[in-house]
This record gives sequence, C-alpha cells and structure tokens, in this order.
Amino acid sequence: MITLEKSSEIRADRLIQALLLLQGRPRITAAELAAALEVSVPTARRDLEALSASGVPVYPSRGKGGGWSLVGGSRTDLTGLNASEVTALLASLTQSSGSSPAREAAMRKVLRAMPQPFRESAQRIVSATMRGAAWGIADLAEIPDAVEALQRAIAEDRRITVTYAGRLGDSTSELVPLIIGSRGERWYLIAAPTLDGQDTADPVRVRTYRVDRILAVEVLRARGVAPDEFDRTRVWAQMVARVEDKRGAARAVVRVATSSAAAMQDKFGTLCRVVDSDVVIDGEISVDRAPGDGTVRLEVRAQNIGALAEQLAGWSNVAEVIEPPEVRSALRELGAVITATYADDSGEREQQSDEVD
Repeated sequence: MITLEKSSEIRADRLIQALLLLQGRPRITAAELAAALEVSVPTARRDLEALSASGVPVYPSRGKGGGWSLVGGSRTDLTGLNASEVTALLASLTQSSGSSPAREAAMRKVLRAMPQPFRESAQRIVSATMRGAAWGIADLAEIPDAVEALQRAIAEDRRITVTYAGRLGDSTSELVPLIIGSRGERWYLIAAPTLDGQDTADPVRVRTYRVDRILAVEVLRARGVAPDEFDRTRVWAQMVARVEDKRGAARAVVRVATSSAAAMQDKFGTLCRVVDSDVVIDGEISVDRAPGDGTVRLEVRAQNIGALAEQLAGWSNVAEVIEPPEVRSALRELGAVITATYADDSGEREQQSDEVD
C-alpha cells in the first residue's frame, strides 16, 4: 500500500520529470506524458495543471497538433524561468508532505537546474520549509494561503507584517520569517523581530506562530535576514519537542484489539507507541505474534487526562484502559454524563411535539 507521505514524494518527483520533458520538446500531449511517466492520462493532465497553477509558464493548445508547451519553446534547463516562477515552483514542491532521501534528492536536482541568479533564493525556500509527521492528524488539509507568501518573503530576504489572533487578542507585528513548516495539517511560522537598527532577526526573540491564526500577512520591501549560524533544523526540532511535551503530558496504557491497533496508531500519531514490542515486525504490528486474546498494548498520550479520556471514549468497543486509574475514572465520569443525557427519550419526544405543533 502506498502511504500518503510516499504518494506526495512520488508526485513531487513526477512534476520534476514532467517539467524536464517539457523542456526537451516543443510540445507534449497528456497522453504522451502519461506514457512517459507510466501514469493514467487524467493523472498526467492534473500534473500539467499543477505545474501551471504553481507559476511555471506552461500552457495548453487545442486542436490538431495541440498539446502543452513551455512559453518560449523548448529548453534544456530552467533558465527561462523568472524569479517569481522559480519561487512558485519551489514553494509548490516543498509543500508536498513528508521528508525522505528520495524527496531531498529530487529537490537537489531542481536546484542544480535553476538559473544561477535564482539558486540562492530557491535554496532558502528549501532549507526553511520543514515538513513532519502528523500529530495524530492526517495530512489531508489544503495548504493555507499564507504559506506561499511566507515562503516568498524567505526567498527574497524580506520582512513581513503579520496580524495575528493570539490568546490576548489580535496584534500586528513586523517580523523576519525564519522557518515555515507543518506537522500534519497544522502549519507553523517561526519568526522574530529585527535587532534595533539592523536587518537581522533577533535570536533572543524568536517565536512560534500558528499559521491558521494569521489573519493577514504582507511582504514588505524592507530586508530581513536570519542571524549568522542560525540552525533551522535544530530550532524546528526544539519547537516540535516543546509542542509534543504539551500535547503528551497525560498518558495511558490501552489494551486494544489487534485489528484496531493500526487505526489507533494513525489517530494518535507520534503520541502512540506499542508497549508489546515483540509483536512488531518491520514497524508494523503482526497479528500472528499477538497474544492469544487477540489484543496488543499501546501507550497513548494527550495534553491532559480529560482530553485523553474524551479521545479514548470513542474506542471503548475495541479498547480498554489498563492504567492509570485517573484515566479510567475520567472515562467512568464521562460515561455517566453520556448515560444521564440519553437516559430516556424525552429529547426525541420534545422534537416530535414541536413537529406536531
């Protein structure tokens, strides 16, 4: 089975191959591209449309001898792209989910093919865009509109003005964007204001912002750059660790039916681990190695006991919390509330009465 992450890697590589094929021919049809990439014609057509949507100057022509062409004819490299088109292409490719050696190799190929004047800004996009495994949420959401603007600011070494909906109300700040990344469907911006009288971001005032709380973003003409020796990989890893600590403060050990274990792992993501490690083969739970009762023990976590109980309540038909007693107690209390709410059909009778009236 092809995972979502693997699927995204494959598509990014296909887009690169499609672009290289377009460079080598004056025109190509969706059927010809499908044959070259060994995909269906509708898939090839969607890939061509994705290149066009990302800013690459490719357009279709209809009728006899029609097909898809790069503006200006065939090329052997990417020197025909302008700065905005380079930024759009790299932004589109880096927004595909996950990270792997294959995906990184594909990015290096694109960077090598970039025209020299744009290569530095393209490299900034690649190094400043982080994609990670989901925190128990499938990576299926659309990319927020602000992401492309933030990547463009990073590529051009520009500052941004951000209006942000924080816990204490809305605020507007002028910042230097340093990292744009996601965990699952949630995107984050790591940024900082500049040092007084300088273009460099203040390393002491680096802060994390949730992109879904950004109400407005404007790319400014003012220059803004990262501090010297700014380690984006280390800073991103530290942010991830802080968030995971907050999200996983409460824990529970759950006995779950082996047939449902994979689904629970998908739901909780990195906040779930297999306690019975001897039943795991090549990273997956083996039904053959499961205990005789057909269950396996998992440890799951959430930000607090109440939230953990609420998330586990829906699994009650296939899973039982073994420990700690605080989570079992929270589940009993939750069950009592549900039972009291639906103890009789008064709500249904009231609705029927309203319909009669």
